[in-house]
Amino acid sequence: MTTQSSITRTDPELAALLRAEERLQADTLRLIPSENYASAAVLEAGASVLQNKYSEGYPGRRYYEGQQNVDPVENLAINRAKSLFGAEHANVQPYSGSPANLAVYLAFARPGDTVLGMSLPMGGHLTHGWGVSATGRWFHGVQYGVNAKTGVVDLDEVRDLAVRERPRLIFCGGTAVPRTIDFAAFAEIAEEVDAVLVADIAHIAGLVAGGAHPSPLPYADVVTTTTHKTLRGPRGAMILTREEHAREVDRAVFPGLQGGPHNQTTAGIAVALHEAAQPAFRQYAHQVVANAAALARELLDRGYDLVSGGTDNHLVLIDLTNKDVPGKVAAKALDQAGVVLNHNTVPFDPRKPFDPSGIRLGTPALTSRGLTVDHMPAVADWIDRGVTAAHKGDEDALRRIRAEVRELMAAFPAPGLPTA
Repeated sequence: MTTQSSITRTDPELAALLRAEERLQADTLRLIPSENYASAAVLEAGASVLQNKYSEGYPGRRYYEGQQNVDPVENLAINRAKSLFGAEHANVQPYSGSPANLAVYLAFARPGDTVLGMSLPMGGHLTHGWGVSATGRWFHGVQYGVNAKTGVVDLDEVRDLAVRERPRLIFCGGTAVPRTIDFAAFAEIAEEVDAVLVADIAHIAGLVAGGAHPSPLPYADVVTTTTHKTLRGPRGAMILTREEHAREVDRAVFPGLQGGPHNQTTAGIAVALHEAAQPAFRQYAHQVVANAAALARELLDRGYDLVSGGTDNHLVLIDLTNKDVPGKVAAKALDQAGVVLNHNTVPFDPRKPFDPSGIRLGTPALTSRGLTVDHMPAVADWIDRGVTAAHKGDEDALRRIRAEVRELMAAFPAPGLPTA
């Protein structure tokens, strides 16, 4: 297994960058909701000798020999995924979330078919039929949004669009959805129009696994997810399906879209799924939600405009219009202060996507470090002071926040990172 010392000997320039990234992840407050800390065990699996193996095909049906150990590794990941999520079938080979979603198109639709998904500016994902994505170019994408007053998905609009457009696929889920997804309601709509319901739970998979968010498995025909984010695994993906769809999904992944799986990632997924099956992970998932709710309340008390008025999960989306600070300006200032989040469009945003009105933040990573609701007033205070400093151009205030963040982070070591 490659070690830091061997990288240092072989490529000191890269080694220096890796050490710098370790320090950055250790002493900043990471609030990007799609980021987390993988455990040392997950990282070790990802750097294992499985990096050397090529394994086109599936367990017991490979195109290469020498799979005596690879097949059991993939079967372990498959069985753990099925057990953890209550799925009839699991494919753990997709390289990431977008290819996993593309495999769904290949399995269930043909170019030109209609797909109904959440609008990207409203919180959806590119691969749910948005125009700049291949899914919006090869298929007829129709988008639903959120209610202008509540900031929540308008299910009446979803049904009206579905009845009118008769989509082949309906996607639910997204990248900036702070509220509980009503999978049962989506399933009723999909059944009414004879559509395949796809639940994209990339952001909330860990919450689903930990019982902190309802599961789509009883309702959706197919479920896609990444394996990092709230699940705390490596950068990979999975597709969970009913047994009746297993063959078409597997064929869509391989040979439809990709060649050999990344076996080292599969091993990391297996480790992460094992960790997610432990009682401590269930506590973690619920703490993520509790922390997000507490942080949302603190931000509301400080006069922030939260999309949908709060959160049910790990994610908070803030419209900074009333603070007179563009989202990108605020995000860059907070980055200087060691509070790492991202600028983001908000529903009905009048600004351009690369210079939007909002910021998006979440609690998965800080919860992995052991922070609780007791720390959320301090986190909200740093965000508030950082946004105010961004408005005033106060560099000294950002430096003061940076020192405070570094001090708190030192008291809560990050999983998987080297200790000083």
